[in-house]
This record gives sequence, C-alpha cells and structure tokens, in this order.
Amino acid sequence: MGTLCYLVGLKDPKHAMSGPMGGAIMETAVITEGVRTLTHRGEDPQVYFWRTATDAEVDLVVEKAGKLIPVEVKLSATPSPQTAKGIENFHQDFSHQTLKGYVIHPGDTRLTLCPQAWAWPFAEL
Repeated sequence: MGTLCYLVGLKDPKHAMSGPMGGAIMETAVITEGVRTLTHRGEDPQVYFWRTATDAEVDLVVEKAGKLIPVEVKLSATPSPQTAKGIENFHQDFSHQTLKGYVIHPGDTRLTLCPQAWAWPFAEL
C-alpha cells in the first residue's frame, strides 16, 4: 500500500484519503492490519468478502472460532447507523453464527450504530 501511494504521488495520509482511491486504500489498510494483528496473536485468520445478488455487501468477514464477524470499512470519520446496513443484512442471512460487527472508520468515535454493529476507530485496531 505504501508503494502504491508513493508511485501515484500521494505524499501523506490526508492526501491519500481525499483522492479517488481513498476508499480502496482505507479498505486495504484495515484488511492488512486485521490480518497482521491476528497472525501476530498466533491465529490463522480466515477472511472473506460477502456480496449478494442484490448487491448487499460486507467488506470483510472474519471467521473466528466458528463464528463470523462482519466488518465494513468507511472513509467517513462520522459513522451513522446507515453505514452499518451491510452488517444488518449479513446478520439477517447468518444470524445463528454471526457476532456483532464493526464499522471501521478514520475518526476517533466508538459507538453503537445498531444492535448488530459498533463504530470503531481504525487507530484502535
């Protein structure tokens, strides 16, 4: 990710996040950090992407001890309940095996967005 930013001339995080590739860069950073953290804990992370035929989606699904944790990545530093819509859809389809999900964002706010999801700052991963 750092190499990509360098090659396209993005000089700092603010510049990278404000451009057209900001969302993809943020998603890549969250997935990379999540996998790295789990690996360093001695776990073998099983990660997936989920999308339905009607375009409901979750950016990342982490399987842990037979349970699924849905994760949405948003570039907005002010998450709202609407940002957890994909997680709510995922819970409807996999309610028996899904834990509460996360909307990861670049801000510093931790809060409950809906019964199925928290907003969580990227810096706290």
